[in-house]
Amino acid sequence: MSDADAGPETEPDPNGSHVEVVRARGHENVTAEHASTFEFTTDDWLTPAGDCILGVDADRTPRDFSPEFREACQDPNATITATITASSQGDDGGTHTETVVGRGDPGLALVDDRSMVARTSGYTDDERTVLVDADAAAADLDRDLVATLADGGEVELRLEVRR
Repeated sequence: MSDADAGPETEPDPNGSHVEVVRARGHENVTAEHASTFEFTTDDWLTPAGDCILGVDADRTPRDFSPEFREACQDPNATITATITASSQGDDGGTHTETVVGRGDPGLALVDDRSMVARTSGYTDDERTVLVDADAAAADLDRDLVATLADGGEVELRLEVRR
């Protein structure tokens, strides 16, 4: 992704929320079959084994997130909403959006410099986890959104945390 495509990375919080936006792209090996996680990575490649990965070539990682966002995510009472929007390339211009809701946790370090993972479990023992107790994983996502990603469509992950 080029810098020209990037908009604001950290959005202002007029309603007391903190927002981070990550832009990436799909890949022909996106299957979104994992039952307990979904992931975005800065790697520009994906093997068929990466069944949780939705986006590659991400322009940001948790290490890039603002300190205020990271602190808000560490509140166990915080609600973290991940909005995934995939846009088709080409003339049809189709857009598909899914929303996944989870929570924060004091164990969220949010300092990984390669990838980010949302989990349906409460697992926090790594630097990549951005939310826990998610109400959906890769396998639960709309198949039209997944098809758009498998066709190499652009994808935006908008993470919003509210305390």
